[in-house]
Amino acid sequence: MSLLEVQHVSQHFGSLVAVNDISMVVETGELRALIGPNGAGKTTFFNLISGFFKPTAGRIMLDGHDITGLAPHQRVALGMARTFQITEIFPELSLRENLRIPVELAYGLRLSPWLAPAANTRINERIDELIDMGGLAGNANRLVGELALGDQRATEIMMTLALKPRLLLLDEPTAGMGSHETYSTAILIRKLHRQQKLTIVLVEHDMRVIFNLADRITVLAEGAVLDEGAPDDIAASEKVQAAYLGKAA
Repeated sequence: MSLLEVQHVSQHFGSLVAVNDISMVVETGELRALIGPNGAGKTTFFNLISGFFKPTAGRIMLDGHDITGLAPHQRVALGMARTFQITEIFPELSLRENLRIPVELAYGLRLSPWLAPAANTRINERIDELIDMGGLAGNANRLVGELALGDQRATEIMMTLALKPRLLLLDEPTAGMGSHETYSTAILIRKLHRQQKLTIVLVEHDMRVIFNLADRITVLAEGAVLDEGAPDDIAASEKVQAAYLGKAA
């Protein structure tokens, strides 16, 4: 059963066609990767899915519901969450405090200045669960701004998980990382996909990450779908080699 359906979506900025008639179906429990050269339209497409842009044409469906005209926070309420290329955290707060904000929001408390003891216990238990899930126990009380990039990214991912999404959108989660941090982040994504049964759509430039994680890959070029298929099929695609990997077709 499909969780996300993108139906003939286009995005025009004046005379510039950034996304051109893209359709994509992501099944529940799938890990789908989006790749393509710079300027292929990946981030614009992500912004369309998550509601930061309203498409010029086409529809976006989440679990059978038309969300084309919904704002980002309304999509979050329906089970969608995303991260960004630039890590979105509160660097002056501790890791626990960063997680507490979305956990309280997820419980409908909206940063209440006073919480009943039972509610506070429930929130702290959820924060501990997220810290363990992200492999962040050793940094729980440190300021997030002091952490390594990989731990900051893991914190951001756990902040999105606090919102209890069914669909997680990850925009270049290993950008700027060294090999060790990239490996650790890839392991975290695999764990969330398999153990938490999350449906994930991932934009990523590191082909090692893509081909080791993805169930299916969608390749964009010049704002349109160039090819789509299993990792082995994409690796063998002459169209992809020509447009993305720079090899002769």
